[in-house]
Formats: sequence, C-alpha cells, structure tokens
Amino acid sequence: MSSRGELKKMSKKDLDWENLGFEYHETDKRYIANYKNGEWGEGKLISDPNVVINESAAVLQYCQQVFEGLKAYTTKDGSVVTFRPDLNAKRMLNSAEGLQMPPFPEERFLEAVDQVVKANLDWVPPYGTGASLYLRPFIFGTKDVIAIKPAEEFQFRLYATPVGPYFKGGVNPLILRVSKYDRAAPRGTGQLKAGLNYAMSLNTTVEAHEEGYDENLFLDAATRTYVEESGGANIIFITEDKELVTPKSSSILPSITKRSILYLAENYLDLKVTERPVKLEEVKDFAEAGLCGTAAVISPVGKIVNGDQEIIFPSGMDAMGPIIKKLYETLTQMQLGVLEAPAGWIRKIK
Repeated sequence: MSSRGELKKMSKKDLDWENLGFEYHETDKRYIANYKNGEWGEGKLISDPNVVINESAAVLQYCQQVFEGLKAYTTKDGSVVTFRPDLNAKRMLNSAEGLQMPPFPEERFLEAVDQVVKANLDWVPPYGTGASLYLRPFIFGTKDVIAIKPAEEFQFRLYATPVGPYFKGGVNPLILRVSKYDRAAPRGTGQLKAGLNYAMSLNTTVEAHEEGYDENLFLDAATRTYVEESGGANIIFITEDKELVTPKSSSILPSITKRSILYLAENYLDLKVTERPVKLEEVKDFAEAGLCGTAAVISPVGKIVNGDQEIIFPSGMDAMGPIIKKLYETLTQMQLGVLEAPAGWIRKIK
C-alpha cells in the first residue's frame, strides 16, 4: 500500500476541529535525543510526555533553553505536509549557539519532525477546518549546575499538539497597545528564540489582556522611538501606495512566516518590499498592519493605542485590509496545497 494511502486510512481523533483553541493536547508520541560527553545520542520516539530532571538542572536555574514552532497541515489532496521546516532547523542552530548550547543537526531535526508527525497522523486536523498540528522542538540544559556556566548535558525534544487560531478572533482585526516595558535589550538576546525572552514579556502581556488589548507592541529599548515587534509575532505595514514596510532591528526575532510573506509580496503580488527602521510616529500614515508568525499566520491589526493616542488604520476594525488579506490567502493556500508553493517550501510526510 502506498504511504499516501496509509495517510488517508488514519482515523482522526474525536475532536471539535473547527473550534480548537491554541492550547496543549497530549498526543501519542514525541521524540527525544540526549547530548552527553560532547555528542548527541541516537534519538527515539517515546510515549511518556513527562520530563524528569534534577532540581538543579541548568534549564531550571539559569533558563538555558531554546525552542521552535512550526506546523503540519492536511492539504487539499489529503497529503500531510510541513512548511519550510529547514528554516526552523537553521534558526534553532543560531539560537542554540547564542546560548552556549550544542546545536541539533539540521538533517536530524527534519527527521525528528517527520517521525513525530507520522506517529501522530490521527491528530493532524482535517483539511478545511482551519486547524493544524503545531510542532514544538526545544533544547534544554539537563545537567545540574550551581555556578553560572553552561550545562554539559542537554535534551532535544519535539512534541505535537493540534491547535486552532492563536488569536481567539481568528482574522478579526486586533487592538495593540504600545507597551511601557521593553522586550529585548540592544545587543542582547532578542533575535534568539529562547524561552527567557518570552518570560520577560509575560507580565506586560497579562496586563495588556486585563486592559482589553489583544497584544503589546514593543519599541526599541535604546530610544523608544522605533517599532520592533509584538510579544509573539513580527509586524508588517502596508503604505497608501501599496508598499510593504517592516521594521529592521538586530533585536527582532527573524520570523520564518514574515520571510515568506516578504517573498510572496514581492514575487507574487508585485509589491515593493522594504525592511528598515520604522518610527512610531509614522505608523499613523500606514493603510494596513498585520502581525505575522507561525502561530498567528497573518493577523490584521485594526488599532494601536499609545497612551492617549489612538491609531486606527483605514482598513478598519471589521475585516482584513485588501493587501493583508491577499497575502494571508496566498500563504495559507500554499500551505494547504491549493496553490503551488515555491520550490523547497513544502515537505511532504511520506
């Protein structure tokens, strides 16, 4: 029997796929590999979702941890695919090196993704439900430490969970507030996908939600003049003359989704694309805005609040602006196999 036939025969879990939240569901299998004596050991799939480590493990004491996020989709023809996982592998290499951790080899990363998806096929949401299988690879220090120094032993782990949209409103425009706190220091770790960066934003995220905002918008820490990103996604803007502008800064996490959007904007929508420092004071002149990332995909922004100032984009609070909508449709249709994606963007699970 062909592998594609095997994929089609899998019986899906009994979940309300169209109403899934962005939350954890324990699935059947996950992948682990341990680093000891200067090398990564052989990886394997396991059933146990629990991690047992020493109380003085480096991840608990000094937050020595990096992670990634990517998704698997059921396409229109019934195949199961992942989207540009090679870029996640490369970004994790960079993050690991930035925190003095052993990088997990790119080819092994891709093999682990394939194995976890294939072992959890009946957790991959059906085509057309708007849900996907979220994959979380991460590396953390397992060796006990007291002195402030890198661990000598680590674990790479990858699990899967079916998810719905990251923002509860789906494609409804979001309201952001300019945070009074900073996300990342200049010449710090903001460009790394490390848990410590996200922990720093938890207080202001909870505060924003309590005040009725969907997300924070962070400014550069040095001058608080330039827009950087939100707590969990990069931001893009569309000008009145249909130019895509996105902030450029060494402390912004390089989003794989944003990188894909910039390529599609330039090569499929024939838009001018510019990465440059973006002053907060010029945001009021833009026509559309959107948050982009693996979890968010592209979520339109309708309003940004900065103290007493409100910036309401011409695209409004009722629907996506026309350019953001076209980018969203192009990207998601490629991920779902409706449109042919550029070579190398789609990795089929066989």
